[in-house]
Amino acid sequence: MIPYKKILVTGGCGFIGSHLVKALLKTKSEIYATDINKSRESYFYLEKLASKCSLIIGDVRKYKFLQEVISRHKINFIFHLAAQTQVTTAFEKPKDTLETNILGTVNILEIARACPYIKGVVIASSDKAYGKKKSAYMEDDPLVGDHPYEVSKSAADLLSRMYFKTYGLPVVTTRFANVYGEGDLNFERLIPGIMKSVVLNKNFYIRSNGRFIRSYLYINDVVRGYLMLMKNLDKIKGEAFNFGSPDIYSVLELLHLFEKSLDKKINYKIINNQKNEIPKQVLNYRKIKRILNWQPEYSIVETIKGVYNWYLENLKS
Repeated sequence: MIPYKKILVTGGCGFIGSHLVKALLKTKSEIYATDINKSRESYFYLEKLASKCSLIIGDVRKYKFLQEVISRHKINFIFHLAAQTQVTTAFEKPKDTLETNILGTVNILEIARACPYIKGVVIASSDKAYGKKKSAYMEDDPLVGDHPYEVSKSAADLLSRMYFKTYGLPVVTTRFANVYGEGDLNFERLIPGIMKSVVLNKNFYIRSNGRFIRSYLYINDVVRGYLMLMKNLDKIKGEAFNFGSPDIYSVLELLHLFEKSLDKKINYKIINNQKNEIPKQVLNYRKIKRILNWQPEYSIVETIKGVYNWYLENLKS
């Protein structure tokens, strides 16, 4: 049972946002989504979610826009997912990235602080908020991003904690591993990029040296985690949670796994022009397992064929 009547998802047309909206629509709550993107090339439109929820186009950097949405519809709960999510774009456009990821978060937190009918906020941070570390990240590790995207997430994360500690705002922060699944049409990301290359029989270009290590988390596990946070917010407000995975691979290991699982030869070239990206990122997720009994239910080995089939169907058409 969802205790909130009106739920807002910012960035609702994005990959994770679309899946979250789709899951929330199965509840009895009224679902609202905001997004800056009017493009109909997204999972949100492919699943025809626009006809099932209230979609409002606008920019989270605009305080008055968000204030109008939240006050007019008397929103009770907010999932703040809207962000500039690309590391490479952040290098090229640091001002836009910092404004979207920091100012957008401040706007949400400040409006929520002033609205008595908002009962909870979940802020999407990132594993990159931690910066570089050789061992697995723990929630109480310092947030010390060095580069534009990392810093934007470190700052948003710290702002969320500040609003809880200073104003008692019921807010929770999430730090997810690399999320993959059906519907991710951002081909700058690793797994969508690989899938596109395989489906279209083109070379895949590896931006790193191929040895960068990440953990990978299936979208259904992410959505389940978000719903658990919402249902249990009263007992976890003010906390940050890692959502990690035992699926830990380098880029080249992932490519070889896909070749074996899909029985496909993947032609790739190593560009190695990403000198400032973090070489290894792994999340310790014992905290969320201990407090809410969350852990991944899906592995990349058992999901990858279904994910590939989704890209095969949608990219071919």
